[in-house]
Amino acid sequence: MDIQLNDIALFVEVAKRKNFSHAAEALNMPASTLSRRVSELEQHIGMKLLNRSTRRIELTEAGLVYFERCRPIVDEARVAHDQLLDMAAQPKGRLRVSMPSSLAQLFLPAVIREFRELHPDIECDFDLNMQHIDPISNPFDLVLRFGRQPDSSLVARQIVLMEHRLYASPQYLARHGVPRSPADLGHHECLRMAMSEAFSYWVLHSGEKVERVVASGRLAANNVGILSRLASQGLGIAPLPLLVFDPAGQPIRSKGLVPVLPDWSLTPIPLFALLPSRTIPAKTRAFLDFIQPRLAKPASWALGETT
Repeated sequence: MDIQLNDIALFVEVAKRKNFSHAAEALNMPASTLSRRVSELEQHIGMKLLNRSTRRIELTEAGLVYFERCRPIVDEARVAHDQLLDMAAQPKGRLRVSMPSSLAQLFLPAVIREFRELHPDIECDFDLNMQHIDPISNPFDLVLRFGRQPDSSLVARQIVLMEHRLYASPQYLARHGVPRSPADLGHHECLRMAMSEAFSYWVLHSGEKVERVVASGRLAANNVGILSRLASQGLGIAPLPLLVFDPAGQPIRSKGLVPVLPDWSLTPIPLFALLPSRTIPAKTRAFLDFIQPRLAKPASWALGETT
């Protein structure tokens, strides 16, 4: 039986995405060529692996068994290939990263020049959204998301815990008073991350003390930069990550904010890296190794110091 490993790898890519067009884009080859090669593989095997339709592709029973057995073989072959490339060259190629726009706006402009200088052969393509990622239709090399994500075929790896505290403008506090305890927040305009039940409560910590308070307010936005600007305009109290503040607690990006309940902080939010597999290509590993320490200690890059 004259079956090439390349043909098996093509089938695995189609089976993962259940779409010839998406698989062809990931493989950088014409969809017609990909379809023909998979058909030839089916002829060599003598069994149908895919049920094709105009809208979607589904695995047959034989196709599912073949996919489950072949996928780890293809992954291991790619690992071996990537390891050899790592020995001979710098990480290179197109790196597709999906990340929240709020994180990108605060973080990328300050550090991306340094990353490009360290890795000139990596071409970065950033997609900025908060949507759930379908790894089949959206083949990103790396997805960054706050909080635990729904179960999927992506491998989740926590890279940092983002600390958050409460901030407001002096003008707002002069008009509405300074909260003295977490319970006082119930009488204030709270700027929330979203108008949903999940964000209607804030959990605050001070040493061993924990307080759960209602976060009531008429404004919400799923962007930290917007929340910071709203707070700067005196429209309420905002939960902001320490990513936007210097070691003394002063705002770096948004001037004129002061801490509210400075002895209290909100429950840290984990930032997860979602990866297609446990095998991390050199270009993705280079990006993760670059951003992780900078997110853990943001003050130096945010203030324009060297790291």
